[in-house]
Amino acid sequence: MPSLADRMKLIKPSPTLAVSAKAKAMKAQGIDVIDFGAGEPDFDTPEFIKQAAIKALNAGFTKYTAAGGIDELKDAVVKKLQAENGLAYERSQVLISCGAKHSLYNLFQAVLNPGDEIVIPAPYWVSYPDMALLAGAKPVFVFAAEEKGFKISPEHLHQVLTPKTKLVVINSPSNPTGAAYTGPELKALAKVMEDRDLYVVSDECYEKMVFGGYRHVSIAAESPKLKEKTIVVNAVSKTFSMTGWRIGYAAGPKDVIAAMTNLQSQSTSNPTSFAQKGALAALTGPLDEVHKMVAEFEKRRDFTVATLRSMPKVTCYNPEGAFYVLPGFHAYMGKQWKGGAISDDLELCRFLLEEMKVAAVPGSAFGAPGHIRLSYATSMKNLEEGLKRIREGLARL
Repeated sequence: MPSLADRMKLIKPSPTLAVSAKAKAMKAQGIDVIDFGAGEPDFDTPEFIKQAAIKALNAGFTKYTAAGGIDELKDAVVKKLQAENGLAYERSQVLISCGAKHSLYNLFQAVLNPGDEIVIPAPYWVSYPDMALLAGAKPVFVFAAEEKGFKISPEHLHQVLTPKTKLVVINSPSNPTGAAYTGPELKALAKVMEDRDLYVVSDECYEKMVFGGYRHVSIAAESPKLKEKTIVVNAVSKTFSMTGWRIGYAAGPKDVIAAMTNLQSQSTSNPTSFAQKGALAALTGPLDEVHKMVAEFEKRRDFTVATLRSMPKVTCYNPEGAFYVLPGFHAYMGKQWKGGAISDDLELCRFLLEEMKVAAVPGSAFGAPGHIRLSYATSMKNLEEGLKRIREGLARL
């Protein structure tokens, strides 16, 4: 039999999707599993957005569109970035893709060459390193410690930049930590990169999921000089609970966006036609439902953080945004259970799933060994029961 391409040996399946799949399989067998692995809001897409897509379907808007998305949606992105983020772009500087993940993949393929380095702050979203490897680039990790708010410093960044650095990832608010940078913090990071020959990607998918008075800021807005080589990536997925619609977007230098568009034209072609109409309604419509969702997430965050911090020897950073926490369970490494030793966070997650019927994602999948990621994008009832089971499970070790 012929062999698969060598590049397939470089990547692994998404651990977050794997955890959710296993939890769903157990539920299908009638097992009462509390799933903290979900990376999507547990709210429905707002009705006015669904109606916009239905209207488009009924009107026959079901054919190919331009590969890079419809002009109306690009214009809505331009207006949104100007009004909400203080960023000025032209239509030719915007690409609509099949989700933010697709935007990021397009970008990595468009700008990274074999041998290039990409700086990725850790803990990181699981797909960044694999996308880099698929482009032939070398991921360079800079660890942001929990006691430092899971945020890198300008000094940390300066230490890892080399002549081979082609791209630096900024993800704020972050998946998996929920940590978010302030304007002054971003400005300080920008100064380290302004005079270097590199690109920056600012992943801002959770910009609306922020709490406690925190105000989202884009690094592109903090440095006009850096903006010229920054690609801002966002989506309607999290903000409007439209994960399955698969609509994301990127804005940045014309030549980079043109290259990404060309690549997209030879892969997926256009994002789904009527989903683009739904995204258009989302970006131009009211934010009432978004505000309700965020208010509920803040309540859940407060409850989750307080509960985890009340557990013996568990640490938990209080995140500024997103809908995740990344508590530390280092004190439980080396403990024993009937299935073996808790040698690492993978074993801890196996213990929680098999013994306590709680699904969570190992922190090592995000470059954070000794931690586990818990999503509070689930009901308060599930949070109460799931965290109770974790407490009881830890007591058994």
